[in-house]
Amino acid sequence: MKILFLGDIAGRSGKDAVTEQLPQLIEQFNVDFVAINGENAAGGFGITEEIFQAVVDAGADCVTTGNHAWDQKEALVFAERQDRFLRPINFPPSTPGRGANLFVARNGAQVLVINVMGQLFIDGMDDPFAAMEKQLESCRLGRDCDAILVDMHAEATSEKQAMGAFLDGQVTLVVGTHTHVPTADHRILPGGTGYISDIGMCGDYDSIIGMEKDEPLHRFVTKIRSGRLIAASGPGTLSGVAVETDDATGLTIKIEPLRIGPHLSPCHPDL
Repeated sequence: MKILFLGDIAGRSGKDAVTEQLPQLIEQFNVDFVAINGENAAGGFGITEEIFQAVVDAGADCVTTGNHAWDQKEALVFAERQDRFLRPINFPPSTPGRGANLFVARNGAQVLVINVMGQLFIDGMDDPFAAMEKQLESCRLGRDCDAILVDMHAEATSEKQAMGAFLDGQVTLVVGTHTHVPTADHRILPGGTGYISDIGMCGDYDSIIGMEKDEPLHRFVTKIRSGRLIAASGPGTLSGVAVETDDATGLTIKIEPLRIGPHLSPCHPDL
């Protein structure tokens, strides 16, 4: 099975890059399943149902989020009815929506996607490791599904790597999101789980993590806020990973980065 996981959509630039290019990518690489983190799609803060639907219509099978999941308050409502929308599984039990769901891929395979958020240097959440352990008790790779994808939305690289080690051999893929900068450590862990610390963002990389530079620079230099952060509006770059799995085990046999657009060295996966 071939899987594509794209990083955080940052503003209109990222949304347009996804909706314009994703259909072609699915056809070009014969992708069976697409997951995308969409938590910054609405002007850099949260996601609206209209944007969510546009991303799904372009071919996304699942849209994950993170600490900005509820920046657009309408998400609190549509999270309940949109089963392709995920928020971190370790939010409090009363939080709307779901943190994991089972989907049918284009090839008929059963794919479990789990969205989980870290605890270090980010909004306080319940223990992500305990949440993952509990979730995997009810849905095991090879027994109950053909692939398990984990979006570990976290600030600390160490916590993301710890989650990769914790889940190695139990899931197909662990991708880090949130920091918007793609890392060069994509690899297959000893137990067969694909891993990368951060898949980057889909957005304008002539920016500061997807935002126009002036306000972040002003805050760093003066320690004073002079206005609001605005999503950068230049041409968007797609960033993520492409994965091929072993149909017999559900584990990863190939993982390659994908980067298409300006400002970053291009990388087209060979699947």
